[in-house]
Amino acid sequence: MSQNGLHFTDTRFGRLAYRVDGQRGGVPLVLLQRFRGTLDDWDPAFVSALAAHRQVIRFDNAGIGGSSGQVPDSIEGMAEVAAAFIDALELTKVDLLGWSLGGTVAQQVALDRPQLVRRLVIAGSSPGGITDGPQAHPRVPEVMTRPVNSDEDFLFLFFTETDTGRAAGKASLARLGALHDRVPDVTKESFLRQVKALTQWKGTRARLGELKLPVLVANGTSDVMLPAYRSYVISQEAPNAKLILYPDAGHGFLFQEIEDFAGQVTRFLE
Repeated sequence: MSQNGLHFTDTRFGRLAYRVDGQRGGVPLVLLQRFRGTLDDWDPAFVSALAAHRQVIRFDNAGIGGSSGQVPDSIEGMAEVAAAFIDALELTKVDLLGWSLGGTVAQQVALDRPQLVRRLVIAGSSPGGITDGPQAHPRVPEVMTRPVNSDEDFLFLFFTETDTGRAAGKASLARLGALHDRVPDVTKESFLRQVKALTQWKGTRARLGELKLPVLVANGTSDVMLPAYRSYVISQEAPNAKLILYPDAGHGFLFQEIEDFAGQVTRFLE
């Protein structure tokens, strides 16, 4: 079933919405979205850069955006939905790119269903269970849980305060603002269930050694939400991981360094 380029597939968790870009052939890349993000909150320039080389599938987890059902209140539950979505598309092998919250879900999927995931990209995320090192900016909890986030909130959370960072952030906002036929925004009830999932998550750090597949880890050096040290930890404790850090970039580095990062992802997956 499809509508205005939006497709749907039925799972035991509800009818899940997704979009497909690029050409069929090879192992598809499935994108797992951030906290409070929908499938239409991926920067279209980033999606286009990835889809120039492979099929890219972005979807809304249960209860998010265009999908029905209820948002799971655990990372493990979100991973179950993601795996059910992949199964519903009758895909037997995928690559995963998880950003932020999506990065935690991607780790869980790769651990729970290792035969399903060929290669894993973890962007601006964490394995959980890290109490040392730099911590999130003290303003983050208040800003990220506001009923509505302004453009300034977006710039604070995702980009640096330098001229370069703000320019990149404003350009990304403009590209996102030009999209039509967007799925609904994430509701307050839904993002509060996401908060519960994140705060109760025990993490994957104790199991990073089980991630035998190739892993690409990346972040901006100035991420105010999930400091880059957490990406470094993943790269040190997952046995086959590579780390990339971008200077003068934050949580939204993948929408700032689009050409470079999409190129890195493409080469890693090939």
